[in-house]
Amino acid sequence: MRIFKNLLSISAVAFLLYVFTFYIDGEMGVILLAFLIFAPLVSLFFVVYNRNRIKVSFDCDGYVKKGGKLSVTVTVEKKGFLPFAFVDIKPAVSEVFLKTNKTYRLSMLNEHKKDFTFTTEAVTGGNGEISLISVHSCGFLGFIRLKSKIQLPSPKSVGVIPEIPEIKASSQLFRSIADIVMTSDDDEENDTAMMFSANTTAGYEHREYIIGDPLKRINWKLSTKKSKLMVRLDEASATIQPSIVLDLFRNSTNPVEKAVSGEEKLLVSVFGLISLMIKQGIACSFTYYSPTGEVVTESVDNPDYPVQLLLKVLSVKVIPDRRINIPEENSVACVIATTDTGNGFTAIADRIENHENANILSISQDSPNTTDIALWYLDKNNNFVRV
Repeated sequence: MRIFKNLLSISAVAFLLYVFTFYIDGEMGVILLAFLIFAPLVSLFFVVYNRNRIKVSFDCDGYVKKGGKLSVTVTVEKKGFLPFAFVDIKPAVSEVFLKTNKTYRLSMLNEHKKDFTFTTEAVTGGNGEISLISVHSCGFLGFIRLKSKIQLPSPKSVGVIPEIPEIKASSQLFRSIADIVMTSDDDEENDTAMMFSANTTAGYEHREYIIGDPLKRINWKLSTKKSKLMVRLDEASATIQPSIVLDLFRNSTNPVEKAVSGEEKLLVSVFGLISLMIKQGIACSFTYYSPTGEVVTESVDNPDYPVQLLLKVLSVKVIPDRRINIPEENSVACVIATTDTGNGFTAIADRIENHENANILSISQDSPNTTDIALWYLDKNNNFVRV
């Protein structure tokens, strides 16, 4: 289409020149004809000479909140002393940003260095990418345009931070995990042995339950005796930690726009659950892919750590058709969070020893389940619903 427009413009100029030369002023027409032949040749020389004598770079923040604007600054440096008419630069953004096909043009006649800034809107939570896909050297009013053969800068990874919802402690999925982690109320000594490390001894102090106290620290046996909820005042940590495994599986045959939407739903569900567990005093382990491509497992036992962990996950580019590898020593209570319960998911589920104490967290009620493990999803009201 662009070539057609250029040909049409050149044809229009040639027609007007013909009419002017043969029907209006022949002498002036010859001068204009000479100029219109000489000028493009000179411009072509500059375009060819300068197209590989520029350096282009860009910079932007590594994270942006969903719904926010990301500013990207592009810097162009000219090498050599000859004037540079125009430079056309076309950026590209991945599917988590609002798509644009805009091309930016700037002139560098006298400047050796120039920059401009463009903005893009973050529309979906997840890992995104900003890149420059083409640079063209232009001349003679834009009619002459040659692609530069310079090495383009590497794409930059940008994490789009989604809003993590507040999930109530009455959620059935959380209660099922807490029931597995909590010890039975039959014997307080057994309770202490299972719940706390060797540094903790029985006989610690208690106080009456206050709204907001972690359910994990309620002493159920003592509460039954006193007919009111009593909580422990120690800060011991549980020896039994549930594990959450993040499987951001992207099927290469599905549209990317649909994939990133599902990935955002899963991230919101997972980190909503982790935040709830930490607030209720239940530490957990989290397994995910690191930026180096390794499967790492980290302990989450601090209220500030889920946010830091989310940023780590958002910095990792999702590789199509890659499944997570569950650690061999999986937890007593395991949650497999996945965007796709088909395409080889059964092999992951088979690595879980006790299916009765495991759960699958998926993105919708339409997710198939070929296993005997309970499957859950987060609905629009931020409640975990079992399928």
